[in-house]
Amino acid sequence: MSSPRSTHTPLETQPIIHLWLLRLLVPLRLERTFIDRHSFNNDSLAEIIGLGAWVESSTKDFDRQSVRACLRKLHQQKERDARHIEAPQYLRRNVSRLQTLVGLSDTDCRILEFAVLIHSERILDDLADGLGILSTVKVFYALSVLLDIPERDIRAALSTQGILAKAGLLSVDRNCATLLRAKLDLLSETFADSIASSDADPIALLRDTVAPASPAELGIADYAHITPSLNVLRPYLKRSIETGRKGVNVLLHGAPGTGKSQLARALSKELVCELFEVTSEDNDGDPVNGDKRLRAFRAAQSFFTQRRAIILFDEIEDVFDDGDNVFGPRSIAQTRKAWVNRTLEGNAVPTLWLSNSIRGIDPAFIRRFDMVLELPIPPKQHRQRILGMVCADLLPTANATRLAQSDSLAPAVVTRAASVVQSIRDDLDTDGAAAALELLICNTLKAQGHRPIEKLDPNRLPEVYDPAFIHADNDLSAVAAGLTKSKSGRLCLYGPPGTGKSAYARWLAEQMGVSLLVKRASDLMSMYVGENEKNVASAFRNAAEDGAILLIDEVDSFLQDRRGAQRNWELTLVNEMLTQMESFPGVFIASTNLMDGLDQAALRRFDLKVKFDYLKVDQAAELLRRYYEKLGVPVPTPDQLLRLSRLETLTPGDFATVIRQHRFRALTSSTALIAALEGECALKPGAKRAIGFY
Repeated sequence: MSSPRSTHTPLETQPIIHLWLLRLLVPLRLERTFIDRHSFNNDSLAEIIGLGAWVESSTKDFDRQSVRACLRKLHQQKERDARHIEAPQYLRRNVSRLQTLVGLSDTDCRILEFAVLIHSERILDDLADGLGILSTVKVFYALSVLLDIPERDIRAALSTQGILAKAGLLSVDRNCATLLRAKLDLLSETFADSIASSDADPIALLRDTVAPASPAELGIADYAHITPSLNVLRPYLKRSIETGRKGVNVLLHGAPGTGKSQLARALSKELVCELFEVTSEDNDGDPVNGDKRLRAFRAAQSFFTQRRAIILFDEIEDVFDDGDNVFGPRSIAQTRKAWVNRTLEGNAVPTLWLSNSIRGIDPAFIRRFDMVLELPIPPKQHRQRILGMVCADLLPTANATRLAQSDSLAPAVVTRAASVVQSIRDDLDTDGAAAALELLICNTLKAQGHRPIEKLDPNRLPEVYDPAFIHADNDLSAVAAGLTKSKSGRLCLYGPPGTGKSAYARWLAEQMGVSLLVKRASDLMSMYVGENEKNVASAFRNAAEDGAILLIDEVDSFLQDRRGAQRNWELTLVNEMLTQMESFPGVFIASTNLMDGLDQAALRRFDLKVKFDYLKVDQAAELLRRYYEKLGVPVPTPDQLLRLSRLETLTPGDFATVIRQHRFRALTSSTALIAALEGECALKPGAKRAIGFY
């Protein structure tokens, strides 16, 4: 899109444009098309340069040779005064400021003045179009004539290593031959108007490309979950700013909404620095491409060298990301690899580079950052604190606790949903506000590809629970007491489905007074290579940060015997799991229904392996009595207890299933309750069909 052009100003007040018009017409020989046999092809231009008397002449009085002679005389007169002719006042003062700020030479200044005016004055641009399609070499020649500067100096000033290009102010489009104005590419669409129309400070000149960041809404205390990294980053930035260290670049990456931009603002506030952001869209809301953003970054580096500042470059994917297709187009950074490498080694202003994903970024670039810091979804305790702080008057505590269970819940999702609900708070009652907030959060999570939040607390225990009802080959109460004391251990719970493995983990968490982080195979497995290992590592890290017990259900999906592995990722997944198990400082519980086939090295790394089995007869009878009391049905008769004793595959999970049935299919008699349990057992592999099925 072309930059806006100002309405035409009388050129008598701008002698320099008058001079350039004459140089285009005479030395660059555009007079051949300007002066026809009987008239001018542009009467307005003729009047501007002093040939107005010929405009009014009749066709028969128009003498082409005389007009040419008059034109050359006007040119000679203007050339005699050329050394005293300057650019318009505002443009001259602003370019002078830039000269001091970034170290422009006099040649750089003259070229920049010309580029600004050809982008803002239509009459100059229109006449220059008469030069036709120009190669880069012809541009150098044309500028040499127009500015009366040796061509070698023009060429040096407009080289890729020149100050104009390094500062991002002006570059020559070397990709194609085109008109003069198009070949001179300014910093932004609004740059010409800003620098030519009024006195402007550097920030105003960078409008549309670099802008002061919004004030911080969070503080460093809100990032306690990354304290180890901040303990390095904060003093490093502080010392770098104080000493003027060059090449300071930090890569912050993490899922959208984790607070990367807010962290940058919090850091700048703590360090008492200005924070300038390289924008990704202009004032009209149109996206700014990666090439333009890099140029804006170069300009910011030049403009803010003498200021106590940090630069924020968000959404770096449009510059660095090569994508997953090795045969696809290369990123902007790859096509300018040498320049990017030099930038990451010598930029004067410390820069925070932000990315939602570093999957497609060349590792060669990543290793050039001083620090690479991942900003994960905050741990559960932090998520619960955010919900309590942002949604205090919208969400009951129990609901907030349940929502906080989702380890995909980013702070930005909470704040955006809360903002929407707050705006319509007067139209909702208490229950309606809570329901609306949860609806918005869940819809966003689903749209991001995450598992929706459970409507009921997924980690709640059955209403009737006692470890005495678990048939295990270890004293589970004694195990719980030992883990409560040591606060560390690796357990493998194995046995048939429904025997109480997951419920024991929940009960253990209650006994230890900590939270339980439950991960199923479906939570951790991904279609992308390397993501499984990353998800496993993230689960262990989150549990450690929360001080939670980590329960991985269906662990056989991750610890299959490596001797039978057919794909490389199967080996790396087991290796990652073993590494995380060994380094995890808390209590880790793995549960599986399939003990056979687990990797032998993994089995050796478990401190204790506990077998969970079907209920013993006395356990089943006592559990039945507990539920009879809860449901208010008659005490079972000896015959009914005999029927119960014949159920060899009965589990606590079967009782839980039958009680759930009772909510919609009332079990009002002892016979009905036992028959329902028989029905559950009858569906299990190898089970004998129960007698007297109700």
